[in-house]
Amino acid sequence: MCGFIGSWHPDGRHPSTLAAGLAAIAHRGPDGEGWHDIGLVRLGHRRLSIVDVAGGRQPLFNEDQHLCLVHNGEIYNHRAILAGLRGTHQPRTHSDGEAWLHAAEERGPATAVGQLHGMFALAGSDGQNLCLGRDALGIKPLYWSRHDGGLVFASEIKALLPVVPPDAIEVFPPGHVYTNADGITPMWRVPAGWTADDQPRDPEAWADAFLAALDEAVRQRLMADVPVGVFLSGGLDSSLIAALMRRYLPELHSFAVGLPGSNDLERAREVAADLGTIHHEVAISEAELIAALDDVIWHLESWDPDLVRSALPCWFVSREAAKHVKVVLTGEGADELFAGYAYHRDYHGVQLHRELRRSIKGLHHINLQRVDRMSMAHGLEARVPFLDTNVVNLALAIPPDLKLARGFHKFILRQAAARVLPPEIAWRAKEQFDHGTGSADALRRHFGSAEREAERYRSLFSARFPAGSEWLVARWEQDRVEPGTSRRVHV
Repeated sequence: MCGFIGSWHPDGRHPSTLAAGLAAIAHRGPDGEGWHDIGLVRLGHRRLSIVDVAGGRQPLFNEDQHLCLVHNGEIYNHRAILAGLRGTHQPRTHSDGEAWLHAAEERGPATAVGQLHGMFALAGSDGQNLCLGRDALGIKPLYWSRHDGGLVFASEIKALLPVVPPDAIEVFPPGHVYTNADGITPMWRVPAGWTADDQPRDPEAWADAFLAALDEAVRQRLMADVPVGVFLSGGLDSSLIAALMRRYLPELHSFAVGLPGSNDLERAREVAADLGTIHHEVAISEAELIAALDDVIWHLESWDPDLVRSALPCWFVSREAAKHVKVVLTGEGADELFAGYAYHRDYHGVQLHRELRRSIKGLHHINLQRVDRMSMAHGLEARVPFLDTNVVNLALAIPPDLKLARGFHKFILRQAAARVLPPEIAWRAKEQFDHGTGSADALRRHFGSAEREAERYRSLFSARFPAGSEWLVARWEQDRVEPGTSRRVHV
């Protein structure tokens, strides 16, 4: 939910272009705008109303208003945090962001960030000091830059372009917290997980444990005062999320996208009928894909061909979903946790486990960037239960060879899914999103070659973003170790 921009300066001076920066991300919060100056800090916020629709306008304040906060995302354990505080606190709203404000009063701003469970980026201040924090895996975006002796920060790159040169912008690292006093420090790292010395465990026990953890993650992510839906491709990951959601929701809107006759549309229709969802289909043409490229690349803030191909159908399904709901759950992250891609077959044992961990660490500027930007471009919030930290911890403890077993990708995940889905869905062959929707084939036909396709994406990016922005574009293969070697792929 939402987007923000802000600055801190030791003399209390703030860039005059902050307002232009916030206007550039108005799509992230179509429900309202708020500004506040507190001492050395200026905070601006665009709101997407999801929790405490009537009273949760930001910036948020504690009781005596000496602490101020803007944040993007959701804090799922906010009630537990507030209940565990020793002092007497009187929250001014029902917003989940209140948890940080009151925990920061008792425990300090950095410690309070470390206790948050969810997806978030935040900026808080007492007027003198600034605190910035980002969730463990970088589900929600945050960028920052040194400027004129101070700091500026925002939810998207385009918000900082009116303020600082693009080559001065940096990604605020996932799982970290910054304060003026302590600088930037880690609060969570992708766990080491499985080791070759671990004792074997029954695959059925792993499947049971994982399904229980994912079910709890789904339940937490239904937190909203507005309708919640699901992106449904008909594949294993999204179908499992939808099945778990139906345990808790008497009505569930599902959304599928693809070219007419594509596998995703047909398969999603079957799953929706089995689960009894209120199903919506978005049929797109090759011409519509090409016409959307400029807008998609502007919002995506990347020209990476793999990312653009999958972002295009995500753009259209997000636009449709936003007509009906404000929140959707997605199956993002399952392939990286359970070896779901075809290339994972080239890895085994320790090397496969290392590759999965590398992929998870890089999700924040690849697939998670796509999901965030395409959904928020339409004022829609996407939540990712597979990337709950408890789910990630458990998945990385599973032996990697159980993830590629008996000829199946994601074998353990399929065993878990078979407990709640029909076998023809749980054991269905994997198709990447851009292939299942038919968009990859359509783009290949249109451009004629991968080289011309990449060249077109890059030229559209260069036309919209100033020189120097290229270095902020990540590639999924970056630092990947080639199978059977110790050589890293550099792009």
